[in-house]
Amino acid sequence: MKYGENLFGRRDVRPGDSRTNAPIPANAPQATPAIVPTPPKAAAAPAPAPAAEPIAVRSEEQGGSKLIVGPNIKLKGVEIHDCDTLVVEGRVEATMVSRAIQIADAGAFNGKVDVDVAEIRGHFQGEMTARKRLVVHATGRVSGKIRYGKMLVQEGGEISGDIGTISEAVPVALASAKP
Repeated sequence: MKYGENLFGRRDVRPGDSRTNAPIPANAPQATPAIVPTPPKAAAAPAPAPAAEPIAVRSEEQGGSKLIVGPNIKLKGVEIHDCDTLVVEGRVEATMVSRAIQIADAGAFNGKVDVDVAEIRGHFQGEMTARKRLVVHATGRVSGKIRYGKMLVQEGGEISGDIGTISEAVPVALASAKP
């Protein structure tokens, strides 16, 4: 669209516009000036973030690449790598090495996970290593071999199986070795 044309391809003629060739009679009524949008102002500095709740994934963990498996979708037999955050709203059977996993209320993950942060609202079954933090919300169900740095289980959340901190995951050969 050329300057001076409107949405329908008509030339926008304004009284007193030097780009028009037609003279404007002195007794011609003056048109109301068009409303010209102004460019958006620079965004003000963001308000300080409220104190983060210990059960929420913080913003530094939400950035980067994100894979969302939506509701009613089943992803089976895959290996997931180089994904900063996996959001599971459907069903996933996979092996994953990532920064974070979030399983929604209706989501389910079956397999092996190695992440920094795991936030579970749905179901997880398999092997999980949450190096920094494992959060099991009230609707969350976790079972299998679970290793974590820190863990928070809300009232109503369930966790079962071989559960331990990462420091407890010292191989038996090293623990029985004598100096």
